[in-house]
Amino acid sequence: RWDRTPVGRVKGLETGSREVVSHAIRQDKVSRKNNNKCSPASLHRNGRASHEMGHLCFIDHVVGNQPDDKMVPVSDWYQKCLMFHRFWSIDDKQIHTEYSALRSIVVTNYEETIKMPINEPAMGKKKSQIQEYIDYNGGPGVQHITLNTPNIIQAIVNLRARGMEFLSTPDNYYDTLRQNLKTAKIKVKEDLKTLQELKILVDYDDKGYLLQIFTKPVQDRPTLFLEVIQRDNHSGFGAGNLKSLFEAIEKDQDARGNLTVLTPESQGVPKASY
Repeated sequence: RWDRTPVGRVKGLETGSREVVSHAIRQDKVSRKNNNKCSPASLHRNGRASHEMGHLCFIDHVVGNQPDDKMVPVSDWYQKCLMFHRFWSIDDKQIHTEYSALRSIVVTNYEETIKMPINEPAMGKKKSQIQEYIDYNGGPGVQHITLNTPNIIQAIVNLRARGMEFLSTPDNYYDTLRQNLKTAKIKVKEDLKTLQELKILVDYDDKGYLLQIFTKPVQDRPTLFLEVIQRDNHSGFGAGNLKSLFEAIEKDQDARGNLTVLTPESQGVPKASY
């Protein structure tokens, strides 16, 4: 039985390989390399499985990605067939970067205990991370699952110790945050220096705040990732952080060679056939 210790990725989109992804693992002095196809039909997860995730209590919400012009019909289906209602929405005028944009509708059940944001790409200068997901997933699907915690600092320390990789946030984000919090009506209880060291994002309104962080993709393809969130009298989804999140994802997307001009001829990998 291999007690697998990840050594690192030796081949993948970030290294220019668009067909095969390779990971190296080690057991004592013995090393082994695993090769996997980088396609929508190939699923693979590396690293040691653990049930001791640490301070993760329940699923907060699940985000789905849809192709362009499919967001409204899908949200209508939830409302018509499952008796959900619209909870929140945002358009590309509010969430955009220099290169790309998205639109999103959040639907929820009557009790508002199940929340499902539904995204679609909006036209921009380059291919958005939503379109990249659609291409590599072979169609619509779950973009990320958000796990709620009462102690995000300890949770992230535990997850990093287990090898979980998170998106990075530039230090100037925290410089701006400190300035804005000086005039805010709320006070963040957690130490901002610790939040900066762990790259945890902060969003707030007049009544409360939330802390959140996003992992890198947990599969070999740039599809599913995870979010960890802590809420303090705040029921939003981090709208104030979406641009920062988008820019962080675009940075990794560019490293994979997929932040390209969006044309019918550059839609990425072929769609999967089922």
